[in-house]
Order: sequence, then C-alpha cells, then structure tokens
Amino acid sequence: MFSRLFAAPVEVSAHCDLPCGVYDPAQARLEAESIKAIIAKVADNDDADFRVRATIIKEQRSELVKHHLWVLWTDYFKAPHFEKYPQLHTLFNEATKLAGATGTKGEFDAAKADELLAKIAEIDTIFWETKKAA
Repeated sequence: MFSRLFAAPVEVSAHCDLPCGVYDPAQARLEAESIKAIIAKVADNDDADFRVRATIIKEQRSELVKHHLWVLWTDYFKAPHFEKYPQLHTLFNEATKLAGATGTKGEFDAAKADELLAKIAEIDTIFWETKKAA
C-alpha cells in the first residue's frame, strides 16, 4: 500500500480530454437547427406566453451552440490544424458571435440562424478532413 504512495510518478500524454470520437460539430448544428425552428415558430405565433418560453429556449440553445463550438475550438483543434486551416480562428470567432447577443441569442433573425448554420457547416467540413487525415 505504501509502495504505491511513494512510487515514482509516471509521465503520460494525451491529445484530448476524453477518448477519441467524443468531439463532433453535429452537436452545435443540432442546436442551431433548433434555434432556426424556434424563430420560425415564433413568427407564426402571437401568444405572449409561448413567445417568452421560446425566447428562453432559443437563448439556452444559443449558449449550447457556443459551448459546443468552444469545446471544438479549444480542445479538439490543435496547432497543426490551425496551420493547415488558417481561417479556423476567424471561422470559430464569427460562428460564436453569430450565436451570441448580436446573433441568434439576442435576435429572432432567420438570416442570422442561416449564417450560423453555414459557419458550422464550414467547421464541420474542416473537422472531418482532419479526422480523415488522422
């Protein structure tokens, strides 16, 4: 028992926080599709209570989009990816802003939801290219 407490430390290395296959832009895309659907439903509904609930859910989904994108940006993509795809930082920045207060979180603008989905699609394409290369 004491031998384990005083054993020499073992150095380990990992390229991600969890086993491979955990990361996927699909999570962000599903939330963004939900946002777009909420925007369409609110446009067709005058019920004040429904609109309040829809606003809360849309804001929550927008936060989830940002969360899933940030996890990909900070945990999955590494320096070699950013060297090969120099537009990645800008792409993530633009996508998370589209999910933020001036985007889908703060507005009921279907065009912004479409822009967000397009940015996520670009990230998705690069993501799967990196997975094929691995």
